[in-house]
Amino acid sequence: MKRTRFAPVLLTAALALTGCSLEQAAAGDTVKVVIGYQSKTINTVTAGTLLRAKGFLEQRLNRLSGAKYQVEWQDYDTGAPITAQMVAEKIDIGSMGDYPVLINGSRTQASERAATALVSVTGYNPKGALNMVVVAPNSTARTLADLAGQKVSASVGSAGHGTLVQALTRAGIDPKSGVEVLNQQPQIGASALESSQVQGLSQFVAWPGLLVFQNKARLLYDGAELNVPTFHAVVARRDYSAKHPEVLDAFLQAQLDATQFLNDEPVEAAQIVAENSGLPAEVVYLYNGPGGTSFDATVKPHLVETLKSDVTYLKSIGDFAELDIDEFVDDTALRKAFAERGQNYDSALANTANPSLIRGNDPLNGRTADNPATASEIWFAGQDATQPAADPTSLLRAVKQGRAQGKTIRAAYVPDAELGTRWFADKAVWVRDGETYLPFTTAAAAARYLDRHPSGVTVGFEQAVTEVRV
Repeated sequence: MKRTRFAPVLLTAALALTGCSLEQAAAGDTVKVVIGYQSKTINTVTAGTLLRAKGFLEQRLNRLSGAKYQVEWQDYDTGAPITAQMVAEKIDIGSMGDYPVLINGSRTQASERAATALVSVTGYNPKGALNMVVVAPNSTARTLADLAGQKVSASVGSAGHGTLVQALTRAGIDPKSGVEVLNQQPQIGASALESSQVQGLSQFVAWPGLLVFQNKARLLYDGAELNVPTFHAVVARRDYSAKHPEVLDAFLQAQLDATQFLNDEPVEAAQIVAENSGLPAEVVYLYNGPGGTSFDATVKPHLVETLKSDVTYLKSIGDFAELDIDEFVDDTALRKAFAERGQNYDSALANTANPSLIRGNDPLNGRTADNPATASEIWFAGQDATQPAADPTSLLRAVKQGRAQGKTIRAAYVPDAELGTRWFADKAVWVRDGETYLPFTTAAAAARYLDRHPSGVTVGFEQAVTEVRV
């Protein structure tokens, strides 16, 4: 990753450390920083909703001597308006998904004052499960190919739209002529799906999980089928960062504070995000809980390579200026933030394991729930801690036992047996194969398993709970 275009920031930061800032804020001055975020895009919470709710940024800024700092938070539904405001130099730091990040870099680079750099990652999924396609609960569609010739809602330029384009292409469907894509904001698309104005909805987190949780949709296509990483990231205006490197440093430190809090206290973090976003805590925890999104701020090389390959998508949806990804991506300030905390950035960069995993012993069999491919968990009502299960079959037993004891289950989570995607147990497609029960996110995934294992049979969640042996 080149550092050339970010050199002014580094120079200013170095001068600031010696007390010779190029534009030193004097005591009594008020420095304003405008943060653009998406409260309902919960894989940006460590740079948005959770960060704001916990006050980590303000706390960091208050520790600085000299100027006073004023933080303004602006909430948006997608990354596009954040980019528009950064082009207008009205937002200084923003967070968004990978495809919107590309558009951000392309559109801001024409102006020296608006030009941005990707400075950190908020969260990622190594296979692409952050984006999904859903259909109405009563839809006859079983595979993505069944949407050919139909209307599909997506926010053009978003990560959800990017996944749709890739998925349709792989399915042999022209994304421009094979389906009619309606460019809609997520909430508009959700209403359109519910009223049968569209036959499918392709969106980013948390919309697919939310609609399925509300029984307003059924998952048709899991983005993890693409096996291409998807992520969300932070972009900062270079001009602002050059003038106020201490603000960028404080922001990144605060993001690391929020990341650590989320990974250490996932249930509490989910409840905080739910309260401040209006999303159900069960949906937030689906993505932000152990085994869901990898919340890791480091800018991993394979994510950068994915960004480069996504340029094809950028060109397919409009006339965008060429973007040098190696110049656009710069983790220098993040490396500095790690060093200030006494942490080894390169070690964290090389670690691709999810920082938050289900841990503890399965109370039904005493086994440790430490295998990410099978570890599951139940969230009982009235409890602020979840109960681990070593595997999905044991989770079914725990559900059965819990109900017999009069417990109410808020949510239960299992990993897809093929792709590993964390999903709601009661919304999964279950296959019984002997004494083992296997959950899948989609009917298509279950069908692939049954093609290879004719001994299996599809069962509903309630049937699986009823017949599993405790």
